[in-house]
Amino acid sequence: RYLLQINEYNIPVKNLPPAFNNFEIIHLTDLHYGMLMPKIFIEQIIDKANSIDGDSIVCTGDYVLGGGDGSQIETVWSLLKKLKAKSGVYSVLGNHDHWADSDKSLKSLNDSGHNVRHQAVALERNGERIWIGGAGDLWDDEVGIDKAFKEVPNKECKILLAHNPDTADSKFSTRVDLMISGHTHGGQVNIPFIGAPVLPVKNKNYSSGFIRSQNTNIFISRGIGWAIVPVRFNCYPEIAVLKLIKA
Repeated sequence: RYLLQINEYNIPVKNLPPAFNNFEIIHLTDLHYGMLMPKIFIEQIIDKANSIDGDSIVCTGDYVLGGGDGSQIETVWSLLKKLKAKSGVYSVLGNHDHWADSDKSLKSLNDSGHNVRHQAVALERNGERIWIGGAGDLWDDEVGIDKAFKEVPNKECKILLAHNPDTADSKFSTRVDLMISGHTHGGQVNIPFIGAPVLPVKNKNYSSGFIRSQNTNIFISRGIGWAIVPVRFNCYPEIAVLKLIKA
């Protein structure tokens, strides 16, 4: 569970402006701070993410395992606030954040300055733009993809942060050029020639890595923490480094 990998992926993106070719996004997800996921390990993850020196950092939820009095939320967000990137840090929430305490998680997200839930932020380079927007959690919030991008010109490149990859199969009319998700942990157990026997998604094609779906292309990280059982087999925790390339 603690053998963290830093994995690089080339991610083809339709409508990617030339100025953003090779733009690097550091993706953190599913930290699940709490039992068997100590604060010192979370601190190491934050330090590693900052040391990669990517262009931007995105976080796609489930920062806590949950349970207790909600103090996990305050602790993990005090660490997440230390994330830094040249083109900013952007975050949404996951189901465990809502299960732990929706109000406290939403407040911490807002206070961090990272919040893109139900909104979009423009990143500019050499007079060109891409947009990073955020969905609410599929299980415990309003998804709100169209709401997030309602002020964005239709032809411009849109990247969506959504905790649960099943969000790609929800109803929305906005064109999304890339969705970045977590939630699955890659199944935590990856049996050779069989794959992950347990995935907490309706669409079982949504395990990990780059996946082409009907509505949009998706990148799903294996994440860092654990849920249900504290086991990982042939499915290392990861910080994903996404290098955007023109599709």
